[in-house]
Amino acid sequence: MKTLLLLRHAKSSRDDPSLPHFDRPLEQRGRRDAPRMGKLLKEHGHLPDLIISSPAVRAKETLEAFALSAGLDLSFQFDESIYGATSAELLKVIRHISKKSSCALLVGHNPGFEDLLSRLTGTHRNMPTAALACIEFQIDSWDDIEDGKGRLVWLLTPKQDAN
Repeated sequence: MKTLLLLRHAKSSRDDPSLPHFDRPLEQRGRRDAPRMGKLLKEHGHLPDLIISSPAVRAKETLEAFALSAGLDLSFQFDESIYGATSAELLKVIRHISKKSSCALLVGHNPGFEDLLSRLTGTHRNMPTAALACIEFQIDSWDDIEDGKGRLVWLLTPKQDAN
């Protein structure tokens, strides 16, 4: 069995219009939500053995705060192809994950992540900023992933834990 975690970056700032889209940092809400989601992951117990992230500033900042809060002590891989990727492009990244990994975390962006979630699970769910999805596959190798063969175990959002 393989488990895929999809983490959409937390809320980014649009305060500085001179910044390129790629370089936008997290805003205050994003800095609050990213560690909250890391704590939720720790409580749910699906800890990744591999982390691959978009190199965009807001994705990196989300991952750093998320990983610290979740207690993840892993090195991060940054893959430029995740930034702005379609679901088909994200699927290529996933299919190249080593068979040794049983639980992988991808950190990235919409609309690609929502489309990927729908494509893999056959469900249509929104992934607001900082949303975290857990998808399980009854496969032995990541390159065996096919559309509609994943089971959405849970989808968590910061508003669900706003108390």
